Amino acid sequence: MTDILMPALSPTMEEGVLAKWHVKVGDTVKAGDVIAEIETDKATMEVEAVDEGEITEILVAEGSENVKVNAPIARLAGDDAAPAPKAASKAEGPKPAPAGHESGDSVATPQGVKSAAEVLAPAASSNAGASSGDRIFASPLARRLAREAGLDLKSLKGTGPRGRIVKADVEAAGKGGATPAPTAQATASPTAEPRKVQSLAQMGIPDGSYDLVPLDGMRKAIARRMTDSFRDVPHFPLTIDCEIDGLMSVRAKVNAMLEPQGIKVSVNDFVIKAAALALKAVPEANASYSPEGLVMHHHADIAMAVAIEGGLITPIIRKAETKSLSQIATEAKDLAKRARDRKLKPEEFQGGTFSVSNLGMFGIKAFASIINEPQGAIMSVGAGEQRPVVKNGQLAVATVMTVTLTCDHRVVDGATGAKFLQAFKPLIEDPVTMLA
Repeated sequence: MTDILMPALSPTMEEGVLAKWHVKVGDTVKAGDVIAEIETDKATMEVEAVDEGEITEILVAEGSENVKVNAPIARLAGDDAAPAPKAASKAEGPKPAPAGHESGDSVATPQGVKSAAEVLAPAASSNAGASSGDRIFASPLARRLAREAGLDLKSLKGTGPRGRIVKADVEAAGKGGATPAPTAQATASPTAEPRKVQSLAQMGIPDGSYDLVPLDGMRKAIARRMTDSFRDVPHFPLTIDCEIDGLMSVRAKVNAMLEPQGIKVSVNDFVIKAAALALKAVPEANASYSPEGLVMHHHADIAMAVAIEGGLITPIIRKAETKSLSQIATEAKDLAKRARDRKLKPEEFQGGTFSVSNLGMFGIKAFASIINEPQGAIMSVGAGEQRPVVKNGQLAVATVMTVTLTCDHRVVDGATGAKFLQAFKPLIEDPVTMLA
């Protein structure tokens, strides 16, 4: 019998949501089969079986939240597993708990955290009844099939190791069993109950006048990280205006050239490329603060903010300074799609040296973002719009885009941030220089 444990999908993951089971009690799986989906605060990941055997128990129902990493979520029995040891007699005293399930251990269940003894009690009870009298060696799968078919195991001859009864022996009797429906306790998703908050009543919000949406893992993580960053990181904004008429012209030509390949470059792709080149030109801005010292990054790994249902995520364009606009456009499109589907791998959204957040598509003129720790800065990009400008003492009209750089003052000083924007502005205003 093997415990299937709640996996850690990232180095910082402590708990997650068991979103969905792809198997039920009685199913036979082999290594590599997808058995469940786990939700973290950033993505939904598939969990694969690492051993072959039969799912004998599902300990955590799908939809269960706050399931701790390494907590048992199901049990697997292999058909060729070694037979269980002979039951101990009364004189031998109580049978010790299985390894890893001492009486002090806890197991996450849909009803909350229970002791291992509580969770294992039903199994221990059924095993005790089966072990009375002469021991019949049979695999868990063979026992289930025989029970469903109404066969007495004593009447079957085992062909397995040491005369053990296996699946083939039961099927040879002409009565192969069907997979039973999972128990209600194992498969029922926890039912959401109406929630009331005492503090809201104290604030004068009458009961029944609102719906309370529980915080999921993503929203909790966003709340925690943004609160920590805004409170603990000394930050300041720097804002400039960029004229992007030249960019819009070059973009139209580039997209016409890339159209046969099905690639379309966005304004944000130009921004990512320009930011990466500016970071290489001003390496002091491509840095992070740590108690051990300033971390000076070798490459510009640009994290781009992507809005998804329930929050946002920042997939990363690695080594963006080395990639062409078409490469950035292709990669950004793929990352954004998989981000919205919650199919990103942890390494695709963890890390990064600099962030870009663009709300121009929503018509936002200017804004300042909260730093995405441990990065040293984040750039906020507004909408390009026609504005009156003065050129050579004459009033003119230009397409202007406002950009705000929020800096961690512990690592990026005002002069350093200003130098970065001085390097960024000519690149975005004359993007032909990025195509060389």
